[in-house]
Amino acid sequence: MRKILTLLLLCLAILTAGAQKKREFRGAWIQCVNRQFEGMGTEDMKRTLAYQLDELQKDGVNAIIFQVRAECDALYPSKIEPWSRFLTGQQGKAPSPYWDPLQWMIDQCHRRGMELHAWINPYRAKTKVTNELAVSHIAVKHPERCFDYDGLKILNPGIPENRDYICQVVSDIVTRYDIDGLHMDDYFYPYPVAGLTIPDDAQYRQHANGIRDRGDWRRHNVNLFIKQLYETVHELKPWVKVGISPFGIYRNKKSAPAIGSNTNGLQNYDDLYADILLWINNGWMDYCVPQLYWEIGNKSADYDTLIRWWNQHAAGRPLIIGEDVERTVKYKDLKNPVQNQQAAKFRLHDQMKNVDGTVLWYAKAVVDNVGGYGTMLRRKYWRTPALQPEMTFIDKKRPDKPRKLKPIWTEDGYLLFWTAPKSKKWNTKAEKYVVYRFAKGEKVNINDASKIVTITSNTFCKLPYENGKKKYTYVVTALNRIHAESKVAKKTIKL
Repeated sequence: MRKILTLLLLCLAILTAGAQKKREFRGAWIQCVNRQFEGMGTEDMKRTLAYQLDELQKDGVNAIIFQVRAECDALYPSKIEPWSRFLTGQQGKAPSPYWDPLQWMIDQCHRRGMELHAWINPYRAKTKVTNELAVSHIAVKHPERCFDYDGLKILNPGIPENRDYICQVVSDIVTRYDIDGLHMDDYFYPYPVAGLTIPDDAQYRQHANGIRDRGDWRRHNVNLFIKQLYETVHELKPWVKVGISPFGIYRNKKSAPAIGSNTNGLQNYDDLYADILLWINNGWMDYCVPQLYWEIGNKSADYDTLIRWWNQHAAGRPLIIGEDVERTVKYKDLKNPVQNQQAAKFRLHDQMKNVDGTVLWYAKAVVDNVGGYGTMLRRKYWRTPALQPEMTFIDKKRPDKPRKLKPIWTEDGYLLFWTAPKSKKWNTKAEKYVVYRFAKGEKVNINDASKIVTITSNTFCKLPYENGKKKYTYVVTALNRIHAESKVAKKTIKL
């Protein structure tokens, strides 16, 4: 009996290997702080980004996280902060020919069916590689609101005005731009450096509010900011998702035996004063992307150990894994040394019931197909389209189903047309449509991702007509802004 059960499980594993998920966040980070665009020029940067987006689309990516504020600057025209030097080479200098990279990226991503999440670094006011700040920069206008640390300038989280300032910047972005998400990474209080202390004695004396432990006070400062930022975004546009990508270790077991992971590295809670689990449990973020950049088998921070820890503890919001592409292909699979660790990591993703996707660090490594990573995405792991993870905690309403499905011959071929459902509210308005196809005799099952033909913002889909002798059932559903799906509309068509 045991042998039969083992055989059945093996057969099931073979059948489900490489099975496509219907809902999955498939993201990639495009950063500016590495200076890949600095001084490139408008047209060259557009060509570079367009090529990256084309390749990422082929790889199955459905969300781009684009860095637009690296050091209290802007990769978009702003009346609050200066143009970024990572765009033009000089902070405060507008691009020439003039353009708006953020708006351009929104248009390009939406045209390709991708979401665009604007990525900001909240507190960092100057990186180590920046030597000159524009006269309009916050650290020049209000140096008393920043502190220096290891070559950086940091907006002091202990000063309440800084929370308001960052939220003002975020409000400006959310109000003016049709972004799908607002994203922050792991930089809150600065990464600790041996021998250096954070110079916040004066702020602690002034704003301690009875909190006796300095670490608790610093965490309280960041907690207040995260809550304020989340409320700021959702009061303006409830559909804009707030995502945070923390460092991969929350706490080590030796620091917190009851909840810590069996790791030995820098900690969000203790070293960066970022209490990620509190934010998740309080609903102050819409998705979490822990940066699990290590390899399986790492002695201090084993990837296997960490993905299981996050799967267990961070399920209050969609859990999306931050992957280091170059490190993944650099290390050998511990069980099959002839291949890299990409397959082993994706198997772990499939085994974790609370993992809702992946964000790839970084986009260019995928585009360059380092270690064949991109090839495997498009041929195996992400070969069919995917909807975004459900977020009913934002809103539970759905659009009505599409209306008046009808196949029509046109000069462009045989097309299936439909009409959008009527709505004036964001949560019931159809923004995109999912088209499924089922052969004669197949049960209509929209949970089968392999039956998705396309996810489109058009109200038509081209039909692959052959000789008009085979019957297919086409199903079309409507999606709202957060990918809540309508009931089905069906049409049987001979192709």
